[in-house]
Amino acid sequence: MVDMTTVRRAVLTLPAAPLGPDNPLPALRALDTAHAVALLDARAKEDMPRDMARQLGYAPLRSLLPAPVRDGYGRERTPTALDAIVVENDRLRATVLPGLGGRVHSLHHKPTGRELVHRNPVFQPAAFALNGAWFAGGIEWNIGATGHTTLSCSPVHAAIVPAPDGGEMLRLWEWERLRDLPFQVDLWLPEGSDFLHVGVRVRNPHERTVPVYWWSNTAVPEEYRVLAPADEAWLHGYERGLRRVPVPAAEDGTDGTYPMRGEQPADYFYALPDTQRRWIAALDETGTGLVQTSTDLLRGRKLFLWGSARGGRRWQEWLTAPGAPGYAEIQAGLARTQLEHLKLEAGAEFSWLEAYGPLTAEPAAVHGEDWAAARASVEGRLEEALPRAAVEAAYAAWRGGAADAEPVTALATGSGWGALEVLAGGHELPGTPFPASALGEEQKPWLELLRTGVLPPSAAGAAPGPSLVADHWRDMLETAPAEPLTEYHLGIAQWHAGDLAQAVRSWERGLQQAVTRWPLLYCLAVADEEGGHPERAAERFAEAFDALPEDGTAVVTAALGREAVTALLAAGHVARARAVWERLPGPVRARGAFRFLETRLLLAEGRKAEARAVFDAGFEVADLREGAEALGEVWSALTDEPLPDFYEFRMRP
Repeated sequence: MVDMTTVRRAVLTLPAAPLGPDNPLPALRALDTAHAVALLDARAKEDMPRDMARQLGYAPLRSLLPAPVRDGYGRERTPTALDAIVVENDRLRATVLPGLGGRVHSLHHKPTGRELVHRNPVFQPAAFALNGAWFAGGIEWNIGATGHTTLSCSPVHAAIVPAPDGGEMLRLWEWERLRDLPFQVDLWLPEGSDFLHVGVRVRNPHERTVPVYWWSNTAVPEEYRVLAPADEAWLHGYERGLRRVPVPAAEDGTDGTYPMRGEQPADYFYALPDTQRRWIAALDETGTGLVQTSTDLLRGRKLFLWGSARGGRRWQEWLTAPGAPGYAEIQAGLARTQLEHLKLEAGAEFSWLEAYGPLTAEPAAVHGEDWAAARASVEGRLEEALPRAAVEAAYAAWRGGAADAEPVTALATGSGWGALEVLAGGHELPGTPFPASALGEEQKPWLELLRTGVLPPSAAGAAPGPSLVADHWRDMLETAPAEPLTEYHLGIAQWHAGDLAQAVRSWERGLQQAVTRWPLLYCLAVADEEGGHPERAAERFAEAFDALPEDGTAVVTAALGREAVTALLAAGHVARARAVWERLPGPVRARGAFRFLETRLLLAEGRKAEARAVFDAGFEVADLREGAEALGEVWSALTDEPLPDFYEFRMRP
């Protein structure tokens, strides 16, 4: 029995696929195109609130910079010890993974023995985050831009701080690099409470307005019914449309609040009335399950479902262990939909409180045909278990002092990027220290630039390391001595700012003096590609690959070789693509992603039977993107036979 709330370190052992190294090439392209709006029907345009219409087009990402692409993982899992932190009282036990974005892996209700969230039995990265690696299950904290955060598989700072009631509280915090914003997530369990309290704060320490995105996503069993206080929803599917639909009955007559009844993967963004209490619940056949509620600032609520079609079922298998149950997601965010970004004024903050806990409502009402009665039953039981006024009071107590409380006991260390930004900007952030002790090897060159105005050179032939792209770093690079490495990083910062022509000029200047040429050639190749010059892009990708040192790392060789073969095939230079392919190391060519690339090469060479044989032998593209259809496209070019289930990842009809 745990009488008082405790916060302690623990170890969680799971079958896990190693994350592997980050991609060494700068992320000049935005990866996530699945979450966008290409089609709006007439009613949607007419019905859309003005602020929603503004926010749909506000500040989309031009690139993932300065975040790295995380695609070094595979699919071979071995038992692995993961650092964990347990927050526990006599009612609940929350298990948090500070090395993986602060994910709540488990939320266990002790009196009933129930697991309140979908707990993934494995750690299997997949390419669902904005920058690649992400994993399914639990409760995740998404900040940055539309999609899963770039911090999904990254460490965050963690410490014990005093809770509002005087007990212990777990604080997670980091510096989000896409928008250059510090944030914190405070988790505590009031004594005797069945609800995990979560205080969230996003601060803008800059002298400019910054776009903000936040969604808290919770995985729940997909056989549950999802309820939210709305009669309509904005439906977004992977055909990239957005339209307003009734709740619970979908246009095809199915009940959209039962995830397994939908056919295709879809997002239902519930249209909650402005004065409505914010909540969403997932309840089983007995009316029992999880409810999430919050203060009013966190206005959005959403159901994501995988659907019953082959693609959704295959993704479910891909993300977890064989035979494991499937999941849906209930989510809560700052905007009505995940397609929007909000403005956060200079020096301001967004802060709110969320609560997660068990709930039991009358099963006849929960699963009855009267939607209003079902909602009323859930909301009534929620008000009994955790009154709306109690949530507001808990928020006031937290924000009134505990949110600024300084850490008492450090439990985990995140990245050093926040420490660098605090040094550069002189920011004061009570409660979320970014100490100089967190600075590491990646930050050292930038610390020297900050202190001396000179960016030190990297080792001959080595990858140039991560870039920084914020305005103040670009200003420093512009006044630093014009060495090739400085021109490389300056070009990347200019590219991020939208000054593409100047970026190209910087890279070309750097190339004139560079000994290590491949990083600059790669950047120029992407610029050609994005500028609609595939022939020139292919030439430069190939030249960059040729410029690799003979003793170069396999990580760089694989990344650049994949780019070069793809570009050469796109430009119709099949023989040259084959020549690059043959120069790749055997272990690289044996990877699933490269086996698939080989099928495309064989197809371009007219060797259909051999390409089909690669499919028949079987391969897995570990970093296959969410919404990707390339496997089906190549298969269709080989045969009229149906795509085998093993390769069926398509998420639209």
